[in-house]
Amino acid sequence: MDPDLPEFMIADVVISTAGRDAGKLFYVLEADDTYLTLANGKDRSLEKPKRKKRKHAQKVLRSETRVAEKLRTGDKVLNSELRRDLAYLSRELK
Repeated sequence: MDPDLPEFMIADVVISTAGRDAGKLFYVLEADDTYLTLANGKDRSLEKPKRKKRKHAQKVLRSETRVAEKLRTGDKVLNSELRRDLAYLSRELK
């Protein structure tokens, strides 16, 4: 793993820095040494997440919301919950 890249964990909120989804917020569902698996509940649902290289995502924050806790514990999360949470976080970050 590249030491220059930040450490990503499940339920972190990231912003895409490259590609057609640049500027959009996502939740991290999985993270390995090279790739992140991302979902936002709208363009990328939980059933069809986005696989993105780590270097093309920037960590925004470690979310402590109910949705983030469900992701960390492996509980069932709905796409609507992801959308609502990310919309709220997007408004807070502006």
